[in-house]
Amino acid sequence: MNNNDILRRIRYTFDFNDSKMIELFGLADYQVDRAQISDWLKKEDDHAYMELNDNQLALFLNGLIINNRGKKEGEQPVAESRLNNNIIFRKLKIALNLKDDDILDIMSLVDLRVGKHELSAFFRNPNQSQYRPCQDQFLRNFLLGMQKKYHTDRK
Repeated sequence: MNNNDILRRIRYTFDFNDSKMIELFGLADYQVDRAQISDWLKKEDDHAYMELNDNQLALFLNGLIINNRGKKEGEQPVAESRLNNNIIFRKLKIALNLKDDDILDIMSLVDLRVGKHELSAFFRNPNQSQYRPCQDQFLRNFLLGMQKKYHTDRK
């Protein structure tokens, strides 16, 4: 999955408008404008499309964590310069204050059954033998499950 797609899916799931997106980046001390947000949300075949790099997505996710859970005391976490699906998954888990059972419930919304041991392998230290890389398909299903749980259609 690319970073722009993840940003698009999170925006849609929580129905964030441009102002909220700018606010979330701002919470992580990163200033963006409406034009940047718009270019990041465009499809790849649009001439104005701009790629969202790993650091920018990490800053957005950090802003989402601060928005939902509050700012930590002391030194703020530094946004990663390189992301992988495991880090993205962990940041979403923290931002939404999800426990293992909550994640399993979200995965069941997309008919994906996963065990607690398999799930905990995604959050382990990469140097541990039980560590398991989170594949694109798993993260895609998690984002879809999040959408089914948290997105409310306006009628």
